[in-house]
Amino acid sequence: MTRHITTEIAVIGAGVVGLAVAERLVAEGREVCVLDPHPPVPVTRETAASYGNAGTIADYAVMPVGTPDVLRNLPSLLFDRTSPLAIRRAALPALLPWLARFAWQSLPRAAERNARTLAGLLSSATADWLDLGARIGGGEILQKRGCLYAYETAAAFRAAERDMAFRRRLGVTVELVGPEVLHQMEPGLPEVEGGAAYFPKAVFLDDPGRMVALLAGEVARRAEVVAARVEALHRQVDGVMLTGPGIQVHARRVVIAAGAHSRRLAAMAGDRVPLDTERGYHVEWDMDRLPLTRPTCPTTRGFYLCPMQGRLRVAGTVELGGLTAPPSPHRIARLVEGARALFPGLPEPDRDWMGFRPSLPDSVPVIGPGRAGGEVIHAYGHGHIGLTLAPVTARLVADVVAGREPELDMRPLLPQRF
Repeated sequence: MTRHITTEIAVIGAGVVGLAVAERLVAEGREVCVLDPHPPVPVTRETAASYGNAGTIADYAVMPVGTPDVLRNLPSLLFDRTSPLAIRRAALPALLPWLARFAWQSLPRAAERNARTLAGLLSSATADWLDLGARIGGGEILQKRGCLYAYETAAAFRAAERDMAFRRRLGVTVELVGPEVLHQMEPGLPEVEGGAAYFPKAVFLDDPGRMVALLAGEVARRAEVVAARVEALHRQVDGVMLTGPGIQVHARRVVIAAGAHSRRLAAMAGDRVPLDTERGYHVEWDMDRLPLTRPTCPTTRGFYLCPMQGRLRVAGTVELGGLTAPPSPHRIARLVEGARALFPGLPEPDRDWMGFRPSLPDSVPVIGPGRAGGEVIHAYGHGHIGLTLAPVTARLVADVVAGREPELDMRPLLPQRF
């Protein structure tokens, strides 16, 4: 039997972005139905990147993945299975068009343009998360202790000065601290020759799953949440029709927030977006006494050390490899090996995880109406900063729905840019 639903706005996707959008829309008095094959009530390991992220509200993450430095090293990075940025060789033929766009976006002018766009998006991320956390009862999950980039060598620390100067020009607050200050801040870390970049305004979630559960609970109380897979999207004179197994939804407007699964739906809406998938990993150790107090990225290793409630999470690396292949054991092993290099006493991890990041060649998310009109609004492609930008995206989507002039220039975010 097919269930028929009529609603003002259908949000496809119940990850952190889709939930944040739904929460904002219902707060403004909209009728909302959220559709997802696996709604996160409760939040589980299957809740994609909304479960497995590094928990960092990274207001400093203004640099796109593609930069001139990455472009110079791209061949060796992609084909070294242990590098922080790698590719599954079986996926290479399908990824070639995406990689060509990525290389173009890594050129100096494009990379700087993308960084400036990201900086504009990120400028309010911390404030927006503090507001959202307070509204849904998750304020105590947000820890205001900042974040660190740690540099093992003096040469790496000196090289970071130019990067941090550029971030400051884009509005990022950052302090460069020497090895003595770093040791005082995080005595549990091995001492280094270099130092660290400290981002004092960054906050982090010491339990991302709990925060998403609170957000999901708030949405479930005020909107309709339906466990359903949307397989087709059709524009109609009076809105949009969504169909899938056992479901038919008629909505005046639709928000596509399906993360790494958004490309097919976007094409049905008339927008061909070069979205592909990064496979992200984490491993966790349960422990009562954590070895550090704030998220720290040992920059040469390409992962984050994330202190969370009752556990240490080590998250990161970029693997381009699509949605269907199983996890790569060597990526998990690399995280374990890197964590043990810093904390030699670590036993076997208690759990590991892989999830999908929706990734675009320019690292800039797609937010806003598409070519065919405002009945379909895009909200995906956030890459590494989906958690960070969830409430920012929600505010922009709500502006589009209400016909308000957004605070930001939306043109660099629209799907028409491709």
